[in-house]
Amino acid sequence: TSLDSYKGRCYDLEPVKGEENQYIAYVAYPIDLFEEGSVTNLFTSIVGNVFGFKALRALRLEDLRISPAYAKTFQGPP
Repeated sequence: TSLDSYKGRCYDLEPVKGEENQYIAYVAYPIDLFEEGSVTNLFTSIVGNVFGFKALRALRLEDLRISPAYAKTFQGPP
C-alpha cells in the first residue's frame, strides 16, 4: 500500500547514557515524500509533523542528513 511505501522508518534506537527513559531514534523517510529543491517543504514535513506529535513529552532534532542526489536539487552554491 501507499502507507507502506511512504512512511518513515525507525532503523535504530539507542538509550541515552545516564538518562532514564531517554533514547536517540534514527528515522529515515523516502525521498519521494519531499518536493525537489524546497527546504521549506523538507523542514515542514520533518519538523512540523514530528514535533507536533503529542505523545512525546520532549523531542530534540540533533542531526539531519540529506542524500547527495536530493541536495543537488537545491539552488545555491555547492
